[in-house]
This record gives sequence, C-alpha cells and structure tokens, in this order.
Amino acid sequence: MATTSKLMAIFFCLLITAATSAPRGGRKPHPRPPCQQLVFYFHDILYNGHNYENATSAIIGSPQWGNKTTVATPYNFGDLVAFDNHITLDNNLHSPPVGRAQGMYLYDQKSTYGAWLSFSFLFNSTDYVGTLNFVGADPLMNKTRDISVVGGTGDFFMARGVATLSTDSFEGDVYFRLRVEINLYECW
Repeated sequence: MATTSKLMAIFFCLLITAATSAPRGGRKPHPRPPCQQLVFYFHDILYNGHNYENATSAIIGSPQWGNKTTVATPYNFGDLVAFDNHITLDNNLHSPPVGRAQGMYLYDQKSTYGAWLSFSFLFNSTDYVGTLNFVGADPLMNKTRDISVVGGTGDFFMARGVATLSTDSFEGDVYFRLRVEINLYECW
C-alpha cells in the first residue's frame, strides 16, 4: 500500500512538472542565448521591363496566365523569382554593401501573400567572410516571420539558428527592403 502511495505521489509530481513547464503560445523557449546576433538589410528591386540597369531580381517562372515583367494575380501566386541583392548594415539602399543575398523565392499561396524562400548571404568584406544559408516559409502579411538558418561557411562554418524577417519598406511590386535579424545558436 505504501509503495502504491509513493508511486502515485511521484506520478502527480511528474504530471505537475510537465504541465507547468510546457511552452506558452506554441513556441519552445530557447535553451540558451544565441552565440552570435547580427542585423542586415536586404534590398530587392524587381525587374519590371523598364528598369534593367537597377533591377536585382527577375521573375524566372510564372503561371500560364502570368508573364515575366509583372507579378501574377492574385497574390503573385506561381511566380518564381531569382535574385542577387545588396546586403547593407542600415536601411539605406545606397550604403556600401557588406555582401550579397542570392537565391530565389516562390509565391506559393492563392488566398494571401506568402512565399517560400531559399537563399544565401555571401560575405567578402573586412568584417565577415563566408556564407549563411536560409530556407523557410514567409507569410508576408505577418509583421515578423522566422525562417531557418541551415548552415554556413567561412566565419559562419556550420552555423544554425533563426532569422527574423520584417518588411522595412516596399514600393508597389518593384522594391522591398527586409530587416533580417539573425540569431545563431550553433557557432563553431
């Protein structure tokens, strides 16, 4: 009888511990602080048929009803865009670039603005040398969005973490600027 009471007491202690340590709001708490934090700005100028000299991105695939100089309707659905954008330390497009963002995004939602991203930051400056690689869903209508940092080279060898994106500015379909706050949790 005493053994049953002890087992019941242990069971209830474990149950209470599990209930009180569950993450709030569906997010797991980070077990440790980031080993490196960085903030960059990513400037994208979409080719629209008239801005070849300034464009840093272009629609390379579009749905049958779309074309490659204007985004598809509704919600840009089906457009695949390749880019080679400047990365700066502040939100000024004309600031000296510290690297390039190269990759693609696919507008993948028919009912709202959303994209799937796959890209790398390429650095070759006095501050940073190497790459950081990113991938994930970007629900554009959210104020902030998290995507995964899935690796890197050079100063960022095998880095892993989370990049929080926020739209800092946009001008119609032609220009947008993202603030990219990077928290690395694995640094070598």
